[in-house]
Amino acid sequence: MSTLVIVESPTKARTIRNFLPSTYRVEASMGHVRDLPSSAEEIPEAVKGEKWAQLGVNVEADFEPLYVIPKDKKKIVKELKDALKDATELILATDEDREGESISWHLLQILKPKVPIKRMVFHEITREAIRDALTHCRDIDNRVVQAQETRRILDRLVGYTLSPLLWKKIAWGLSAGRVQSVAVRLLVRRERERRAFRQGSYWDLKAFLEKGKISFDAKLVTVGNVKVANGSDFDENTGQIIAGRRVLLLNEEQARALLSRIQNKPWTVGNIEERPVTRKPSPPFTTSTLQQEANRKLRLGARETMRIAQSLYERGFITYMRTDSVHLSEQAIQAARSCVQELYGSEYLSPQPRKYTTKSKGAQEAHEAIRPAGSTFRTPQQTGLDGIDFRLYDLIWKRTVASQMADSRQTHVTVQTQVEDAGFRSSGKRIDFPGFLRAYVEGSDDPNAALEDQEVILPALKVGDKPNCKDVGAVGHETQPPARYTEASLVKMLESEGVGRPSTYASIIGTIVDRGYAKLIANALVPTFTAFAVTTLLETHFPDLVDTGFTSRMEQTLDEIATGEAKWLPYLQKFYTGETGLATQVKEQESEIDAKVARTVVLENISAKVCIGKYGAYLESESEEGPVKASIPQDLTPADLDPEKVEFLLKQKTEGPEKLGLHPDTGEPIYVLIGSYGPYVQLGDVSDTNKKPKRASLPKGTDKDNVTLDMAVSLLTLPRLLGTHPDTGAKVQANLGMYGPYVVHDQGKVGKDYRSIKPPDDVLTIGLDRALELLSQPKAVRGSKSATPLKELGAHPESGELLNVYDGRYGPYVKHGDINASLAKDESVENFTLQKALDLLAAKEAAGGGKSSSKSKKSTKTAAAKSETATEKTVAKKTTAKKTTTAAKKTTTKKAATATATKKKTT
Repeated sequence: MSTLVIVESPTKARTIRNFLPSTYRVEASMGHVRDLPSSAEEIPEAVKGEKWAQLGVNVEADFEPLYVIPKDKKKIVKELKDALKDATELILATDEDREGESISWHLLQILKPKVPIKRMVFHEITREAIRDALTHCRDIDNRVVQAQETRRILDRLVGYTLSPLLWKKIAWGLSAGRVQSVAVRLLVRRERERRAFRQGSYWDLKAFLEKGKISFDAKLVTVGNVKVANGSDFDENTGQIIAGRRVLLLNEEQARALLSRIQNKPWTVGNIEERPVTRKPSPPFTTSTLQQEANRKLRLGARETMRIAQSLYERGFITYMRTDSVHLSEQAIQAARSCVQELYGSEYLSPQPRKYTTKSKGAQEAHEAIRPAGSTFRTPQQTGLDGIDFRLYDLIWKRTVASQMADSRQTHVTVQTQVEDAGFRSSGKRIDFPGFLRAYVEGSDDPNAALEDQEVILPALKVGDKPNCKDVGAVGHETQPPARYTEASLVKMLESEGVGRPSTYASIIGTIVDRGYAKLIANALVPTFTAFAVTTLLETHFPDLVDTGFTSRMEQTLDEIATGEAKWLPYLQKFYTGETGLATQVKEQESEIDAKVARTVVLENISAKVCIGKYGAYLESESEEGPVKASIPQDLTPADLDPEKVEFLLKQKTEGPEKLGLHPDTGEPIYVLIGSYGPYVQLGDVSDTNKKPKRASLPKGTDKDNVTLDMAVSLLTLPRLLGTHPDTGAKVQANLGMYGPYVVHDQGKVGKDYRSIKPPDDVLTIGLDRALELLSQPKAVRGSKSATPLKELGAHPESGELLNVYDGRYGPYVKHGDINASLAKDESVENFTLQKALDLLAAKEAAGGGKSSSKSKKSTKTAAAKSETATEKTVAKKTTAKKTTTAAKKTTTKKAATATATKKKTT
């Protein structure tokens, strides 16, 4: 007999298993084992006829949730029940946040254990933490469970009530969410600001001065004691100087006239100001600040950051990664200070230990900030990590260690110089003592601010000095529209407004992109025309639901339910069924919403209508022959749609495409057009005998106005046959695809082998020799960064392919070609060797578990894709489990109401 411990994931189970006595059996629930039905087929037959069944919540029965066990979890539940039969004790060791409490509660309801039950929580997976947690077990916190279930019900009510309305009025498949829709509105509002923006221009002078062989620059700031206008003096809505500003706006002619006037005139230092500045280190990471910094410094999305952090936590490298707290335990403070002492010296330690407190009222997820795990911190180099795992751990380690370091002391220097009646300013910075900057410099959403922490040394100057002017020139500037949100700045905005919880931001941003409300372009979140239409409808008819203040107050109430300060049932009743409740509003508003109006996006200065159709956004305009419709390219954003582009798209539809010339061989016309997926060239006209003329997309970044006839002829030769492969005799081609230019070794039924073409290689000029060189290089698997090996074993003696152990849905496995062989349940990854892997793979191949890597590439890709998908889903299970619109909630007390899985809520 043994103690059964249940956690969420196999990785977490393996790590914890190493720290528990041999009589403890650790199993994984694979995330949630129960949830509201996600489709009609999951609804039990006994309640399928009920009008509330599709909603999954019986509103009339005190918002009673209908919980079901999804198909893919039934086997797991059976395995857990079987494991419980041999146990004398059950320990629920899921994560310590709301989500983890919910999973434990649901496991309790399903398993119905007849043995003693304990709830074990910990914020790091180390031997000391696990042993300590065993001695401090508690009961399930029913108030936290109830708060989480209320969130789950609330999100289901919003999503399942508003989404069908969007399907009817705008387009099928759209969705609304309690936090999702607010986030989308923030993106849309920023894009509206960009459309309303009017650019202003101004000129100034920049000089390069020298004193004692040290050069420095100076910028024009005044003329005749009047401040020279800069970008901050402009009104974004007019492109003109803000009313009431007493500034001098220079145009190019005036700037060059001033330049001529001061040429060869003496420069004099008029004033020097030195100002000491002290900077303190930032607190250790919370979920939100980790997502922001990982996006700025590592260019990781919120989902990817949380997936990697989840893996680091479950393998014992960092503490729990879903937390609102900046607090560090005494143990962690001492560990950080020891690192500072050993690596940087005592002078870099803060005089007293720094203790950080969380300002957010809702901070209650976990009890400590995200930091390296353990009573001593391993340096990044000591972890054995590599790739993106190493880089994220390095970020966390540096931020934690820096939090206990001394302040940075700097001196900011401003020098005023005068030439004739023109005043110039030079700014310098001297770092007197780097302090925490030796370990960590916080990133910034402003790329220009990245230079902030570099010293700018000015020469030793005194008032009256006359520096030499090496060069001076006139510089033109244009004001820039408000920057689009990045994932980092959106997370920061949501948190500052109190919208949602940081633990849910990764899944919210992922949903926004996945559902087509925004595109991620150059790290910026760009809202689509669909986002404009949905936001306008919600703002007009359900303004509270997209108001940041209203949503923030909802979060506060949900937090109060968790602490017992508020009651869940009255709140749900008021929100949904009250006089101004959501259900009432939808009934009243549905008939008032004109679908044609809802599908139309109104944009200033655009004469044509922008409409949302089945296949995306399109333009509609009236002409003498009737209405004209033209598709809007998918990469064209609302902020960038101007009258010129509208005119071109409509003209292309009415007058036909722009003709470049005639093909030199066939005499057919060649056109350049813009379609749904961007610009392309076309050979010949569409006719009854030529319904699909040959077409070729323009290379990414190529402007249609720069396309020449020669370039178009070359593009229309694609795919180019480069020759045959010397080993197989199969053809080798170069072509353009969805992901850019590539070469392919086409072996017909055997399969195709692709490699991307990167600059300076060109798809139009690359030859066979270079293509063969590319094809001989190891293939970079798309998404391989999400399949970080748990252990590298070495090269296969026959194929030379590297063998690694990976983390899969059903535990660790080793991969060779298209053969995936799972490790035995009791096999330790740490003790797994290359020889064991070879034996395991040979046994799997003998049993028909896969084909050798020299056979069908197609089956290899299929197997690999399945493996990667399984791995990705498992890792992402908890990382993205916090979705505001999909995460399962909890309840306090339940009793059986029917023979089905339906539970009745009692208070």
